[in-house]
Amino acid sequence: MKLKITLKDIFDIPGAEIINPDEYKAVSSVSIDSRNINKNALFVAIKGEKFDGHEFVNDALKNGASSVVIHRKRYNEFEDIDNTLILVDDTVKSLGYLAKIWRKKLKAKVISITGSAGKTTTKDMIAEILSVKYKVNKTFANNNNHIGVPLTIFSTKKSHDFLVLEHGTNHFGEIAYTADIAQPDYALITNIGNSHLEFLKNKKGVLEEKKSLLQSAKENKGILFINNDDELLSNIYKNYKRRVTYGRDKKSDIKGKILKYTDDGKPVIELRYNNKKIITESPLYGEQSFNNLLAASAVGLKLGLSKKELIKGIKKLKSPDKRLNAVRLKDFMIIDDTYNANPESMKASIELLSKINIYKKKIAVLGDMFELGNNSEKFHKALSSIIKKNKVDEVYTTGKLMKHLHSSLQKSKVVSKYFADRKSLAEFVSQYDFTGSVVLVKGSRGMKMEEFVKIIKEKNNALLSV
Repeated sequence: MKLKITLKDIFDIPGAEIINPDEYKAVSSVSIDSRNINKNALFVAIKGEKFDGHEFVNDALKNGASSVVIHRKRYNEFEDIDNTLILVDDTVKSLGYLAKIWRKKLKAKVISITGSAGKTTTKDMIAEILSVKYKVNKTFANNNNHIGVPLTIFSTKKSHDFLVLEHGTNHFGEIAYTADIAQPDYALITNIGNSHLEFLKNKKGVLEEKKSLLQSAKENKGILFINNDDELLSNIYKNYKRRVTYGRDKKSDIKGKILKYTDDGKPVIELRYNNKKIITESPLYGEQSFNNLLAASAVGLKLGLSKKELIKGIKKLKSPDKRLNAVRLKDFMIIDDTYNANPESMKASIELLSKINIYKKKIAVLGDMFELGNNSEKFHKALSSIIKKNKVDEVYTTGKLMKHLHSSLQKSKVVSKYFADRKSLAEFVSQYDFTGSVVLVKGSRGMKMEEFVKIIKEKNNALLSV
């Protein structure tokens, strides 16, 4: 039996006016894409930056939609339609309200995740680990905003045991909005860092925004997973009884540490929980990946996975696209970490270079970090000490902000070259001999640093799996 949105549910949408209610049939799917409509679906016309869903209402009906949500002011364009029309003042908010209705019908428990870094990776890890024992749905890619969260909820079926939801933000109030829709049973903040400072101002602003997720779960009498290693999170809601801590800290409920690194930089980890001791090699690179894995393991253990099941789940893990994807080419290794960048993730990725011993030379190809507001210059300059501490040999940079890092490296032993335009950096990496090196490529999403990864790989096409 499929979940359905009934006519009574439609009447519950705040301020909705229903045209042709007698034609309404209970729907088992909701879509905002007229090209991807199931038979007897509800189509919600969303106006975005590039497209207006109202222009595709007729296409949606032709493709199988049985009812449509439109803006009240646009009714005159569709008054000849015989199908059920639901008129509202804000179709985006109505999408969210419908998703909240769907959420209440689900048997699945909702695990909500946010954080300054690692939330997508942690979300994927949790879903993969839990799937050893349970039927799990999750946010696709990082579809984590006021539109993506409702759509993910609609994709969740009656048969799912868990829904792992990612919540993103760059403005105040966004987490509170999507958390109210999701009504999480479990909530986790990976960390509080210097992200989206252009709008959230500072770490305290980031904390206030992210904390909305924990507050929502707390109001639902849910379980909060607290990163004990983050000083801004460790004391949060300390008197709340349904609180599970994880971290390297000895006082954590679930403790983890890296015992050693393999020669190619993979961590061998130890986890401890309720007298269980688990030792295994992580298939994922980097300190940040271990932090994410520790969070995911905490969720898995709390939700009833055995030692054997957890290890099986960990072994299945793979790095998400463009996030610390390490591949060995003919005579060197390249680390593609081009999905995004902020000061914390940049530091962690640079530190990874020093952990890989199979190649002697350490090289970083770096692009700008965005959304750092007035602190942009300071954070880019600060990378120089991290680079020197981790004995990176060569640094090649592009972007207006990376010029500050280049200047800071001038009096050091590090070979540093700055490229004022992408073309000159592309030409350089296409001709450079990377033999005997481990190469990190990283920058914020808008820098499109993956293009340089592609150039390097194409030049060295004898690709071997790590």
